[in-house]
Amino acid sequence: MDQDQSIKHVPPGFEHELKNIAIDFDGVVHEFLGWGDGTCYGKPLPGSLEAIKKLSQNWNIIIFTAKARPDRPLVNNKTGTELVWEWIEEYGLTDYIDDVTHEKPRAEVYVDDKGLRFSNWSDCLKDLETLNIT
Repeated sequence: MDQDQSIKHVPPGFEHELKNIAIDFDGVVHEFLGWGDGTCYGKPLPGSLEAIKKLSQNWNIIIFTAKARPDRPLVNNKTGTELVWEWIEEYGLTDYIDDVTHEKPRAEVYVDDKGLRFSNWSDCLKDLETLNIT
């Protein structure tokens, strides 16, 4: 199997995941105002609602966030996932979002404010050094 075929290969029954775009929640969809207790404090970032609505016309939208981790404490008797879905509903995005998860989902593209574009390890280490991470 050549590389192009392997990139597009998914297990049987998961073909729909070839149409996923994974979007980070904090700092991408809504303002990141600190870790806090897991409550969704921030307002939508400019353009985020419109972008999600537009992308959802051709893609499955998966929101990923550490707020959805199952080991996080409850906030007002709600899980982080429930809090994120409440925020999504408050801003009219329920019909545009397919899932909320704490795991890295299978996706064609990841949109994340803390991501680093990887092309090779030499450039990656230089980029990390620029960020004072190495």
